[in-house]
Amino acid sequence: MSHSYGRLNDADDGPEHTEVIFEAPGSAEREALLSSSRQETFDDVLLSPKEKGLDNEDKPRPPFKASHVTIAFVTGIVSCVLAQLAICGPSCFTPRHPAVQVNVYPDAAATALAPPWVGSSTAHNFPPAKPTNAFPSMFPTSVGYAGATPTGAEPALIATAPVYPYQSGQCAKQMVEPQSFAGGKPNPVELKGSVRNATSRDFHLFRSWGNLSPWYSNSKGTFGVDSTPEPPETCRITGLHLLHRHGARYPTQWALYAGPSKFARRLHKKAASWNAKGELDFLNSWSYKLGEELLTPFGRKQLFDLGLSYRMKYGFLLQNFTESNTIPVFRTESQDRMLNSALNFAVGFFGLPLEGRYQQSITIEAPGFNNTLAPYDTCLNTQIRSKSHRGIWYQERWAARYLKDARERLSAQLPGFDLTIEDVYAMQQTCAYETVALGYSKFCELFTQEEWEGFDYALDIAFWYESAFGSPVAKVQGIGWIQELVSRLTKTPIEVHNTSTNSTLHNPVTFPLGNSLYVDATHEVVVLNIITALNLTSFARDGPLPYTHIPKNRSFRVAELAPFATNVQFQLLSCTSTPGEQIRVIINDGVAPLTGIRGCPEQKDGMCPVDTFVAAQKEIIAGTDWEWDCSGDWTVPEGTEWETTTGEPPKRKA
Repeated sequence: MSHSYGRLNDADDGPEHTEVIFEAPGSAEREALLSSSRQETFDDVLLSPKEKGLDNEDKPRPPFKASHVTIAFVTGIVSCVLAQLAICGPSCFTPRHPAVQVNVYPDAAATALAPPWVGSSTAHNFPPAKPTNAFPSMFPTSVGYAGATPTGAEPALIATAPVYPYQSGQCAKQMVEPQSFAGGKPNPVELKGSVRNATSRDFHLFRSWGNLSPWYSNSKGTFGVDSTPEPPETCRITGLHLLHRHGARYPTQWALYAGPSKFARRLHKKAASWNAKGELDFLNSWSYKLGEELLTPFGRKQLFDLGLSYRMKYGFLLQNFTESNTIPVFRTESQDRMLNSALNFAVGFFGLPLEGRYQQSITIEAPGFNNTLAPYDTCLNTQIRSKSHRGIWYQERWAARYLKDARERLSAQLPGFDLTIEDVYAMQQTCAYETVALGYSKFCELFTQEEWEGFDYALDIAFWYESAFGSPVAKVQGIGWIQELVSRLTKTPIEVHNTSTNSTLHNPVTFPLGNSLYVDATHEVVVLNIITALNLTSFARDGPLPYTHIPKNRSFRVAELAPFATNVQFQLLSCTSTPGEQIRVIINDGVAPLTGIRGCPEQKDGMCPVDTFVAAQKEIIAGTDWEWDCSGDWTVPEGTEWETTTGEPPKRKA
């Protein structure tokens, strides 16, 4: 129904203007219901008796006296009392027992229980399936007349700029931190919480979410090598093999421990029995606004920015393709967030249109398809929880320790709801997921710095025992990609496909050799599998991670190794001061030591001769038993009774 205000259009009234009579609202209805011998206009009704020409005797008399109104009022009260007694009996007028109403804030006024929709899912399905105004043929992406299009030289910022462009992780302030963090630093630390919490000026909230952190640059020396990604003196960059993770996403469909959607369902199911107070008051009107699996808008921007940054740093490598009259082949796999991460990276790197500038290989992520970017689908032992998800045992025990105070504090503000440790952990997860999806989350305000550091470590524990050096199936899942790296470095096809490599796709078209630039997109678990398979032992120097405390200066931190949009550079260099081609591994701008790789020297810039690196990786490949590790009938007990620091299961008995 549309509404408008103003005079009628004279053109609609015909040759002569017709006066429009505006009737009082409801006047037509009154005329239909009440008979009258005299027709009156709305103006007539407003006239006084004298103006109407009536004598005093003809003046209308009031229909009711004051006594009539009094009797009607008393009768209404008596009727209401009798009706309540008939419905619920004398209990309607009996005071509630004090124990029935829980009020942890004595000064706060009593409020109603949470509405029944609290915790339910909210989704905005855009774009519409069939928009009525969509006419693609009338909106072509190109109409010609582009004007002059001469190109310029390719950028080489990594070699030419005086300062390396480090990434802070906040991506142009697209995410907002809690007001309690306000201060001069990017992530100030004036947090709510216990007096035990001694805040530190170098604490960063967005870097304390493990694999849920947005990627940021690791500073010089983070991994023990006093060098930066720029080529060392006397060296020039000759090639790059880039491995990166997808951008920030919604939660996955499944969660073995906690999970935002599981917590939301519990709140929704019990909405009739609880009411939130104090810091949790926002829960009384909170709904679950997260989807599943897909990239968030922030995640898309992460990958666009990542592609742009690599074009600025390594664009000069494209000259090699021009000289060979070829274009690059980048790889990803078929999951929605994986494909769109790769495409957003490509748009940032190449710009639009993409056609004719590169080719995107899309491998299938599904059971039965060999895929080095998703190796778990063909490694059967990864489907057995006791083998592949050993981290939960540690994670549950650690959470019970570091969230004990938080549970007590928050439970007091959520009367009527049985808040568990797992629920509180899910609240921390929700903070991270809502921030990267919606830009801000009230859940982030609820925890102390100490509790956020505990959350960060909980994710370190989980991934150490499930995807890295503490997992019996980590190394074998990374070995297929190592085979492909060796194949590319040596420009030699893989002869035997007995791991997760796909022989169908290993051909000169979809898996070219001899290129100066390769880009592969994968998951964080696979990145950690590969770091383990490479034998980068400096990240395992502290041994098995305990669930009783956080080791000081631990070397394995998931936020540094596998955050959203993590990127690992395998940088190739030619140096006049060092014979032979060199290789470095740079993880989120932090140069990693290669001393765990047999034969690689303790070099000040983290370099190792490619020939030495390849020989060591071939040895690792030969020593990996895919059949036993992925299909063998071996078992390991949960917890500390059995542990590994090499990412391998118990050896096959001779």
